[in-house]
Amino acid sequence: MPSGPTLLIIGVLAGLAVPALADAVRPLMAAAIFVLVFGTFLQIDGAAFRRALRRPLVWLLLPVLAMLVCPLAVAFAARGAGLQAELIVALVLSVCAPPSSGTAAVARMLGFDATIPLAVTLLSMALAPVTVPLIAAGFADLALDPLALATRLALLVGGAGALALLLRRQAAARLVQYSRTIDALVLASLLVFAIATMAGVRTQIETQPIAAATCVGLAFACNLGLQALGALLTPGPLAERLTTGLVLGNRNVGLVWSAMGAAVSPMTALFFAATQFPIYMTPRLIEMLVRRARKEEASP
Repeated sequence: MPSGPTLLIIGVLAGLAVPALADAVRPLMAAAIFVLVFGTFLQIDGAAFRRALRRPLVWLLLPVLAMLVCPLAVAFAARGAGLQAELIVALVLSVCAPPSSGTAAVARMLGFDATIPLAVTLLSMALAPVTVPLIAAGFADLALDPLALATRLALLVGGAGALALLLRRQAAARLVQYSRTIDALVLASLLVFAIATMAGVRTQIETQPIAAATCVGLAFACNLGLQALGALLTPGPLAERLTTGLVLGNRNVGLVWSAMGAAVSPMTALFFAATQFPIYMTPRLIEMLVRRARKEEASP
């Protein structure tokens, strides 16, 4: 059976190759996100989560880096590179979004500790109603409703967290027994989300091939650049550094997308769709890097 990261690539390509499948799965996107967050909460050790929150790297440095430093750095870099104004707006809006809800699940899939990415993601989501509207107004001249953002995040995180806490209190032993089943459900939700994000993308690629290629290339460059930045700035073992890279590179653009509503331009929508390719394809690259590093450590 293919590994989890390989299945994610298959999901993206399936949604791209079979538009009808992506369209059919699209209504399940919200449910898939909820299952992602809920399943991750179920698998996190409470004591380890509280220990992570005591680290300044987790409760301060990484959220600020993700929600303020990275968007501003990308904005100034894009302007300095002379990118088209529409692309700069799309790029900044994508990076000012909080880390992807599935990052902790992907980290766990890769064999990494999912505690830190979950903590940083939750803290970043708490900052999002403040930072996202400010950055959107400053660099995209776009007014976003902070209350609407806060409400969406509270329903997602609060609902999933409350249900997970209730189950952990009532059936902690059974959750351990069914940990593989929970992992399978999280992987299934990731696959559903991967397929659903490709709804309409093939048509966009066929009608705007040059713009689509530009967006995909820029999305990969930005994602990999932020992942490399996270890996370089984080102390500690390779797994922890790569986990930080995932947090900085993979963003929940769907949150900003839904908040923008009809204000989303065709170029921005195309770029937002393009950001899904590195999110679902780079875990396979990371898996290969980790395997290679472990082989080199094991060899005499």
